[in-house]
Amino acid sequence: MAEDRAEVVSVIYKRDHISLLDQRLLPRKKKYVRLSTIHDVWHAIHRLQVRGAPAIGITAAFGLAVWANRWRSPDYSAFLDALEIAKSELASSRPTAVNLFWALDRVVNRAKQTGSVEEAKLAIEAEAIQIQAEDEETCRKIGEYGLSLFADEQKIMTICNAGSIATARYGTALAPFYLAKEAGWNLHIYACETRPLLQGARLTTWELQQANIDVTLITDNMAAHTMRTKKIDAVIVGCDRVARNGDVANKIGTLGLALQAKALDIPFYVAAPLSTFDIDTPTGEEIPIEERSSKEVSFFGEVNTAPNHTKVFNPAFDVTPASYITALITEYGIFEPNNIERLIERKTKEIAS
Repeated sequence: MAEDRAEVVSVIYKRDHISLLDQRLLPRKKKYVRLSTIHDVWHAIHRLQVRGAPAIGITAAFGLAVWANRWRSPDYSAFLDALEIAKSELASSRPTAVNLFWALDRVVNRAKQTGSVEEAKLAIEAEAIQIQAEDEETCRKIGEYGLSLFADEQKIMTICNAGSIATARYGTALAPFYLAKEAGWNLHIYACETRPLLQGARLTTWELQQANIDVTLITDNMAAHTMRTKKIDAVIVGCDRVARNGDVANKIGTLGLALQAKALDIPFYVAAPLSTFDIDTPTGEEIPIEERSSKEVSFFGEVNTAPNHTKVFNPAFDVTPASYITALITEYGIFEPNNIERLIERKTKEIAS
């Protein structure tokens, strides 16, 4: 029997700690770890115990709340100074997902609007809880708009994991799949394994199986063949950052899918909440791309799959130009990537407020 999807929550706030689903252990083990310090939260983000741009932002926001709840001095000025240091430490954990910086800025700015340590603590906690609640609603809206682009019995391809465990609930790219299930549709999902850390194999297939959604796993280098021979109707992915011109940074391999979809005349959709839009970054060329340990490529678990001292290039993300994207699916509707002025205006107003 499939596990109730509502029970699979990746980030749970407990005031003095965060209970975090360790996504590195899935699907072999469903285990929650306890994060009690900024150092714990930094390592959880950096080590990919939590991943997915929205979930990273939520975890960082709750990390500041846990830190604030442990503060004992009534000195408000010292509290704000220390809060900035804690924010900077968490911001250094991963460079590409803009939700991390957005959530940290939002929580710290809310604290600065108070007048005492106790008021600031309450404000930080309330803002972090609000970020999580808003994300669940945002993901449902993305799912509703995304579902309008699909039809019952269609075959959809995705990469990495942009589902409920990468967000507060529903996910971004996977949200339409859950809502299709609720509507009684039967979508057929093809999940790329997502080398080198296998988020598609370990996480997306596991998560969709929990909801009894039809999912087929393929290796990344099978994508083009699968698109053509299985007659894939659309590709949908999440993302970690959208530049002002509509270029998108997402898990490595996304650009390849976009190129293949373009060649085969298959729609290529990107699901992205407004929090993922970075209007201060003009194009995808300016998005910092995280490079990770060579061992992720030259080893499979603890077994080396390449000769010792092999040189490795291991970027965690790539950038898909706006010209290869059919549409961006957001909580405010569906937009062509070269026509996002309304979204930029909303983002500007959000920052100003």
